[in-house]
Amino acid sequence: MAKKYNLTSVLKKNFGFDTFKGDQEAVINNLLDGKDAFVLMPTGGGKSLCYQLPSLIMEGTAIVISPLIALMKNQVDAIRNLNEEDGVAHFLNSSLTKQAIEEVKADVLSGKTKLLYVAPESLTKEENVEFLKSIKISFYAIDEAHCISEWGHDFRPEYRRIRPIMNEIGPAPVIALTATATTKVRDDIKKNLGIQDAPDFMSSFNRPNLYYEVRPKTKNVDKDIIKFIKAHPGKSGIIYCLSRKKVEELTEILKVNDIPAKAYHAGMDSVLRSQTQDDFIMEKVDVIVATIAFGMGIDKPDVRYVIHYDIPKSLEGYYQETGRAGRDGGEGQCIAFYNNKDLQKLEKFLEGKPLAEQYIGRQLLRETTAYAESSVCRRKLLLHYFGEAYEVENCGNCDNCRHPKKQVEAKDLLETLLEAVIALKEDFKPEYVVDVLLGKETSDVLSHKHEELECFGSGQGDDAKRWNAVIRQALIAGYLDRDVENYGLLKVTSEGHAFLKKPKSFKIVEDKDFEEEETVVQVGSSSAADPELYAMLKNLRKKLAKQLELPPYVIFQDPSLEAMATTYPITIEELQNIPGVGAGKAKRYGEEFCSLIKRHCEENEIVRPEDFRVRTVAVGSKNASIISAIDRKVALDDLAISKGIEFEELLDAVESIVYSGTKLNIDYFLEEVMDEEDLEDIYHYFKSSDTDSIEAAIAELGAEYDEEMIRLVRIKFISEMAN
Repeated sequence: MAKKYNLTSVLKKNFGFDTFKGDQEAVINNLLDGKDAFVLMPTGGGKSLCYQLPSLIMEGTAIVISPLIALMKNQVDAIRNLNEEDGVAHFLNSSLTKQAIEEVKADVLSGKTKLLYVAPESLTKEENVEFLKSIKISFYAIDEAHCISEWGHDFRPEYRRIRPIMNEIGPAPVIALTATATTKVRDDIKKNLGIQDAPDFMSSFNRPNLYYEVRPKTKNVDKDIIKFIKAHPGKSGIIYCLSRKKVEELTEILKVNDIPAKAYHAGMDSVLRSQTQDDFIMEKVDVIVATIAFGMGIDKPDVRYVIHYDIPKSLEGYYQETGRAGRDGGEGQCIAFYNNKDLQKLEKFLEGKPLAEQYIGRQLLRETTAYAESSVCRRKLLLHYFGEAYEVENCGNCDNCRHPKKQVEAKDLLETLLEAVIALKEDFKPEYVVDVLLGKETSDVLSHKHEELECFGSGQGDDAKRWNAVIRQALIAGYLDRDVENYGLLKVTSEGHAFLKKPKSFKIVEDKDFEEEETVVQVGSSSAADPELYAMLKNLRKKLAKQLELPPYVIFQDPSLEAMATTYPITIEELQNIPGVGAGKAKRYGEEFCSLIKRHCEENEIVRPEDFRVRTVAVGSKNASIISAIDRKVALDDLAISKGIEFEELLDAVESIVYSGTKLNIDYFLEEVMDEEDLEDIYHYFKSSDTDSIEAAIAELGAEYDEEMIRLVRIKFISEMAN
């Protein structure tokens, strides 16, 4: 038994707190007794104190294995600020020079260092293993322990090697800590670290101060985000995007709209990343736009909002990222933008990966879809995902609870569902059960001969969307369980069997239809707010096109006219804020359009929208490198490779440049890749056509011309005729 310490006085002296939070004291006592521990504490729950405090009073040096250099630096700085001795905490990773490494080792050997943070990659280096063998280790702390599990949201293969290396270095108690882990991940962590018998210290996942909302992701998503940020001036926020490209694009858009923002992703050099992180903590910038590389271990308690531009790949990732808001117990708004197409893209990325990885990835994406589309209390759904029951009917702090959908009786549907699961011998996943209920004769269903079952087609009166809602809400209510260990097969619980013997009321809320919500905005033939003005603008475009002997779309495309009939730009400067209208186009054609809009507003006493206009990133700043490369006559395929993008993506960018009014000469490339006669045929087609649609061009020109050729000639045509 370890000697007893007055932990409260150690806490006060070293950290300035009067009392421990939650399980902190119990975890620390367990470690002081020389025992292993598994600690599950949500972000902001005080995980790091569980190993920082005991390291200061135990003999030897605690080895903290941590996945991110930024996280280590942040934590080492924090400990040093609380201690008189700088050498009390160090990190050992690839960012250090040889001299710095020698200084760290000298401090450790002298006994000054109580906490040594090590990256898992550094732990595997032979010279580090030899060094650690020579010192007294008080305990090992595995931070962000979910990285050890393939079922975790941030799996790192190098974490799997931690146990064998600890065995080589020498025995000491192990404490594994994570802010997010499902039952499956918890078991995986303990098994891989060889601490199956360690007690679990698990705090509630409920963060009552966080507000959860999922919004449909429409083409106006940038504007929605800017509106939100402008409504919360001076407050700190994080916006998560899935790709580095989107991080950089969105950062530029925020900056030109006078929002102090910086980008953060793993492709940036470590000095710049570190500076960005410090600027955010010191409040030199309000907003960080980041990939998931940002935020682990960041000690900023007053982040007031976390926005997900793209829905994350897993609910665990989502929970951890939203957990960075309101760590001080104050306001924390968590807004996610959802479009099912984004999830389809993520699913496509899984193709080509090992089958086991594909399976795990798809399961995690289904959970995310369920969360996004459900009308059930979001808090209840999240807590259920982490194995925690939430008995409150209405949390009052999520979009679904603030705007509840009407409940409908689903007693008969639940009965039908449970009977089908039993008939299928509790051996199939939800999507298969739904196929059977709907009477779908898929190859899978026919191979099992399940079309012969009585339950086959018994749910044809309802669609897949409703059956999925019944399944999700039956899981939450405890009538069904999912065997995660075994491919997520549905099982009927004892409560489910009791229900079948004596059915009772079971009410559900319908899932949301995001596609429906998105199309509401686009009524009629155009989404312009002022159909009368839109018609007048189209007539003006037609008149100008006739005068200039150009197809109308060359002047302004329909979406640009729709935007004009919504925001009423009356100056050339305002016109440049319209999507697809660059400075060149605005100057060349804009005057007559602005005059018409101004006259229309005056005659009809229209009060123009007072809210801000979202400025788009100027072509010059966003695509300067593409324009410059084309001016230097760099082959377009080589340009795409150098930018690390697909050729199709490059064409998208070049099209956006010429459609905005910038002239580009790509003749040098066309001469290389196209026959002159073919080029003339396609060019002549666009000159006589009243549409720039690629589909229409393919239908007219025939299959001998592929889509890329047609797009390239269209770029030449627009550039020469419109700009």
